[in-house]
Amino acid sequence: MFIAMNRFRVKKVQRTHLKKYGSDAIRISIVFQVFWSFICSGGPEAEDHTLYSSHTVWVSKRAFEAWTKSGEFRAAHARAGNETTGPLYLEHPKFEGFEVRQTITRKAASA
Repeated sequence: MFIAMNRFRVKKVQRTHLKKYGSDAIRISIVFQVFWSFICSGGPEAEDHTLYSSHTVWVSKRAFEAWTKSGEFRAAHARAGNETTGPLYLEHPKFEGFEVRQTITRKAASA
């Protein structure tokens, strides 16, 4: 399992565009059967931006890397910074990738 994470500072005036951009990216990305989940989190706010992070979970690093070289990846990211949304970010998102070493999940409640 592989987790791809981006941290990015979104201009306050662009926050409404971020939701649609993220939804479009995920809708296109789900075509890949190796994609498991997406989480977008809003964090601390500053005067000119809000800190966000996105996490996608993949079956493997190889699957993630294959997706980044695909037409689906280009389509999913085509709206970022275009004339409709304007520049969303104060700077380029910071990427971090992680190989999952351990997973612990909560047991389902008994009925």
